[in-house]
Amino acid sequence: MFVYMYIAVLMKLLRKLKSILKLTRAEHSFMLIIAVLAGELIVYNNNFPGYIAVIASLITPIFISMASFAINDYFDIEVDKENNKKTAPLVSGELTKNDALLITIITLIIGVLASVFINYYALIIAIIFAVLAVLYSYKLKEILLVGNIYIAFSMAIPFIYGNFVITDKLSTTILIVSFMVFLSGLAREIHGTIRDLKGDIKRKVNSLPRVIGIELSAVVAALLYVIAIFLSFYLFLFELKFHSFVYLGFIIITDLMVLYVSIVYLTRKRNKFYKLLRNISLLALTIALFGILFAPITFFAF
Repeated sequence: MFVYMYIAVLMKLLRKLKSILKLTRAEHSFMLIIAVLAGELIVYNNNFPGYIAVIASLITPIFISMASFAINDYFDIEVDKENNKKTAPLVSGELTKNDALLITIITLIIGVLASVFINYYALIIAIIFAVLAVLYSYKLKEILLVGNIYIAFSMAIPFIYGNFVITDKLSTTILIVSFMVFLSGLAREIHGTIRDLKGDIKRKVNSLPRVIGIELSAVVAALLYVIAIFLSFYLFLFELKFHSFVYLGFIIITDLMVLYVSIVYLTRKRNKFYKLLRNISLLALTIALFGILFAPITFFAF
């Protein structure tokens, strides 16, 4: 009888854990870890900060990212109900708003405290983005372009964070990599506002397509992607000390994918392929991250 009781309790805990992982979208943290590691490897020059610092540098982005998703669902629960997101943990009742708030607080504390074991710079970055994660969900995402810029910046900052884990001097290469990722992230965000225009009108969100229209917004996003593509080749030719053809292979694939996405968004056909385009742009970003990561790895290996 006790065995069945313990099994029942264990199953309940596992279901709760599954709901927490769904709420915090823990899988998204994987991309942030890649970016931090890439930033660390790009500036690494036999100045290893220690295993504790490196491990802590991976814990911070994981938990701050988890917190940002949890607090976002906390503030968006009514919107998610309107959009009939039945699988969302707060909408389905798997978790309560209080659960989401508690999870946010715990994960933010863990994320910030982990940076204490690294250095002052890492701690400041962690605190800033912990605060911004809450402000974004509360208000920033409703302000024209501000929310989009924050999301794009949150995609770029892990490289800078990784830089400061290793050294207190900001690398020019890291700056260019971060700017390239920022531009790509902002372009992807603008495409997202085009895709979500109907919902944003309903929620009275002041998005770019509402202000300048869909067509012009698609042009802005395409231009941002073109600049990012230029920077990706500039990095290969002039900045990356390893001049890795591994990086070049990854980045060519990425650039072709985002060009395709941009071209489709510039046409009327975009309406039929929103989900596909979203997945392609996410895959392109993932491929680019692996290219940036593998380039220094192959340099050190060979």
